[in-house]
Amino acid sequence: MIVLAATFLAAMFAVTLMWGQSFTPPGDVGRVLLGQDVAGASFTVGQLRLPRAVLAVLAGLSFGLAGASFQIMLRNPLASPDIIGISSGASAAAVFAIVVLQLDGPLVSIFAVVAGLGVAMLIYGLSFRNGVAGTRLILVGIGVSAMMDSFIAYTLSRAAAWDLQEAMRWLTGSVNGVQLAQSFPLLLALVFFGGLLLTRARDLEALRLGDDAAAALGTDVGRTRIVVIVAAVAMIAIATAVTGPISFVAFLSAPIAARIVGTNGSLLIPSALVGAVLVLAGDYCGQFLLPSRYPVGVVTGALGAPYLIYLIVRVNRTGGSL
Repeated sequence: MIVLAATFLAAMFAVTLMWGQSFTPPGDVGRVLLGQDVAGASFTVGQLRLPRAVLAVLAGLSFGLAGASFQIMLRNPLASPDIIGISSGASAAAVFAIVVLQLDGPLVSIFAVVAGLGVAMLIYGLSFRNGVAGTRLILVGIGVSAMMDSFIAYTLSRAAAWDLQEAMRWLTGSVNGVQLAQSFPLLLALVFFGGLLLTRARDLEALRLGDDAAAALGTDVGRTRIVVIVAAVAMIAIATAVTGPISFVAFLSAPIAARIVGTNGSLLIPSALVGAVLVLAGDYCGQFLLPSRYPVGVVTGALGAPYLIYLIVRVNRTGGSL
């Protein structure tokens, strides 16, 4: 199934390079990718479509992998970075940097990354009591997220018109107007932190059985939690700093992957691939398949919000806990 998901992602990637407002033949796309100068295609494919598609794939891989890591570690589908406030923390810092400090470019991204890590540490610290229970961390995270959202709303209410437009574009979650160089920090983060998460795949599978069972199987539960949290938060923060908070990708990727491949075996790689497909397909739909053009964050938000409501209603009816 992993091969099938990777094949579908590659096909979707090829579609985004060939079809847009105009069609570019596969041969011309191939020559552009090989570095040749092709009249009418070098700019369209090399400067517009390729950077956008590459960044969408890298961001989707990062969101999907990090979201699945949190959900598996805490054994709760609501334990997603965009639900428990990490993305909100990065967004709040970016809005503050744009509106109050009048910063732009890489400095805004640095603020977002540092704030994402800081908020994660705050949530972990507030929820720690003889260990970290998944439900307690989620509830603390939701409270912190509400605080961050209130801070964002207050800051935007006092922003000048020109700062407001820039902040809102950043908050929506978008890959519009990107350049290929913006993908390099995200690629490095995915290789390093993503690789670190994959080395913990067996320990994460043990944590599915509970902390006591995982410890009995030889897993260092405390160390595994710290490594997973740091790596996943770093990936989310860096991806958010590059693209803005693309809603619900981290939240949806693991449940969709579980539906496709089942729960046997690790969901990390399937979730990453699903995340990449969601962002890539969502961006393409928002640009070309809807009556108006929408950023990818609007499309994924429209998909994720109903699922969140369904999940809460199902838990309430079955009497389960969050």
